[in-house]
Amino acid sequence: MSNQKIYFASDFHLGVPTYEKSRERENLLVKWLTMAEQDATEIFLVGDLFDFWFEYKYTAPKGFIRFLGKLASICDKGIPVHVFTGNHDMWMYDYLEKEIGVKIYRAPIRRTFNGKSFLIGHGDGLGPGDHKYKFLKKFFASSICQWLYARIHPNFAFGFANYLSRSSRASTGKKDEVFKGEEGEWLLTYCKEIAAKENIDFFVFGHRHLPLELKVNDTSMYYNLGEWLNYNSYGVFEGEKFTLTNFKTS
Repeated sequence: MSNQKIYFASDFHLGVPTYEKSRERENLLVKWLTMAEQDATEIFLVGDLFDFWFEYKYTAPKGFIRFLGKLASICDKGIPVHVFTGNHDMWMYDYLEKEIGVKIYRAPIRRTFNGKSFLIGHGDGLGPGDHKYKFLKKFFASSICQWLYARIHPNFAFGFANYLSRSSRASTGKKDEVFKGEEGEWLLTYCKEIAAKENIDFFVFGHRHLPLELKVNDTSMYYNLGEWLNYNSYGVFEGEKFTLTNFKTS
């Protein structure tokens, strides 16, 4: 379909830096989703939707009801919504799939739209460097770690997570990300490694907290979707062209 319109966004970090700021962002996201559902054939939400998320067997995090309700409404209309786990919400299991109808992914995926090939993922732990985080991610993703954390009472578990989050870049809400040059952008390096082995037209990632549009080679582009604490940035593919832009309500 050449007239398909596919939306991409990431790094909403709902829950920080304050309840009030998070609610403002949630309301804005609902407005964006309301706009997108008018002509979307699919919607991809590429990780870190929440600043912290953990599902107990019979308990899920409270809050974000307007955002989740909007996603449910979109899924009920038959518009596929794809959700990727990020480094902040990797402990997402099957609650959103069962109750809302989204499809959850825990690793990058390859898709083809109108003959254009995509590699889509959150982006954490990809490329060279960041070995400490890669080790921690393997531990946090392990069944033993998840089982142990589930033994902790939710009051303490979420309180502890919120305490750790106060020092994160999402919690401060500051524009502290700058372009590090091609050699310093690990995701760009990752894209170049993949592009050397297979044809990918568009690499689409989040995690970086900085909207980026970079050339991988003569036929491939890398887009980072930025975040919604400062930029309200998102991507849209309209059959041939991928556009990175910002959501404005006026």
